[in-house]
Amino acid sequence: MENNDEFYFDTEELEDIIVYYLELGDFNYADNAVNYGLKLHPNSLDIKIKRLEILLEWEDYNTAKELIDELKGSSMENTDFMVCYAKYYSNLGNPRKAIDICKKALELKEEENFLHNFIADEYVNLGDPFNALKHYRKALKEDPTDEYSLENCMICFSDLNKSEEAIAFLNEYLDEFAYSETAWFEYGQFYFNRKNYEEAIKGYDYLLAINSSSVGVYANKAACYEALGQYQKAVEVYEEMLELEYTKAFTFYKIGLCYKAQKQSIMALNAFQKSLREDPQFYLSMMEQSYLYEEMGGMKEALHFAKEATQLNDSNLDYQKRLAFLFIDSGKFEESLGCLKKLVDAEPSRFYNWYAYSEVLMLLGEYEEAVTILDKAIKVHNRAELYYQLSNCYFNLRNPEKGAESLQKALNIDSSLATDMQKKYPFIKDEVKKVKAKVKKKNS
Repeated sequence: MENNDEFYFDTEELEDIIVYYLELGDFNYADNAVNYGLKLHPNSLDIKIKRLEILLEWEDYNTAKELIDELKGSSMENTDFMVCYAKYYSNLGNPRKAIDICKKALELKEEENFLHNFIADEYVNLGDPFNALKHYRKALKEDPTDEYSLENCMICFSDLNKSEEAIAFLNEYLDEFAYSETAWFEYGQFYFNRKNYEEAIKGYDYLLAINSSSVGVYANKAACYEALGQYQKAVEVYEEMLELEYTKAFTFYKIGLCYKAQKQSIMALNAFQKSLREDPQFYLSMMEQSYLYEEMGGMKEALHFAKEATQLNDSNLDYQKRLAFLFIDSGKFEESLGCLKKLVDAEPSRFYNWYAYSEVLMLLGEYEEAVTILDKAIKVHNRAELYYQLSNCYFNLRNPEKGAESLQKALNIDSSLATDMQKKYPFIKDEVKKVKAKVKKKNS
């Protein structure tokens, strides 16, 4: 094409070229090959069917329908056409029509594994795991090594809550295909999901005996030991896993968590530090180091690592809460305000976000800003604590009328908090007595 050369290809060669590009996902080149093929063989049904495949990939359903209508009369016994015909209706959200076409295609006795999987997928789209299971099993019968069918059989059993039938099916399969990695993985997952971790480990061990380089299986096996509280065994499995991995940060992090669970703080810290040497931006290990330093009394280090982790994962609200707490704990009230603002913006329905934000503003003497925040907070939470805070702000701003008004509202909502609030905000101590005296006089 680049040299504008003209070569002759027979239809089978052209099909191979088109299929090559379709499998690569390069639909433009596949289309070029189709157009070239139709110049040479304008009446070739096989090349036209390949064109139909490309139209469906491009979601050009109007042109696809025209081509279907053109081919229907001559191609109803062509499996590739029937698959495209079914796919057309599947893509348009008509799974029942797609199923009917696939069932007609099965009569041609070709591609039966593929067609049964197609039918099963459409039943899944219809929310019908019972019929989906029937066809996944038929697909598996046509090709016993088909991992897709096997995995989906287990999903359907789970959706149908047929756990006994699922494990019986899997054991029967393993009796015949004892070296199936997928089957042993499903066996392990089946028991893992039912919290039978010892049996799950057996499944993973069989799989690792077949293929000792299955990195993900080591992680699953280690997770079983963690769930059993056997953290040292979990560490041993993770260490085996390290020898196979290219990126080790997450595994060192998991080893650190195991040591942390065993109260081995120094070993845990070492593991988290190794994790960060592998990936200096691995914020999970940073935050775990922060927790460990806090437990060990190293608040300066705890704050440092919490800060680093939060910068890398700014949208994590739990991190923002922790960082705000550590700033406040270290007396860095101004630095905590950025975290607290993010919290009230992201979670306005959480009362304590507003309460903490306004509390810190008052500690900094920012009473006017605290009033603005409290006015917003009260619209969401009609809580006595907020009115006590608001009254304290107004009294500090030399606005006794509004202070007394807010205090009255606070006492009306919950007067039992008054003693604690007077200790917290000494400014309102005398004012509480005045308000109570006014109410008493009014009632008498």
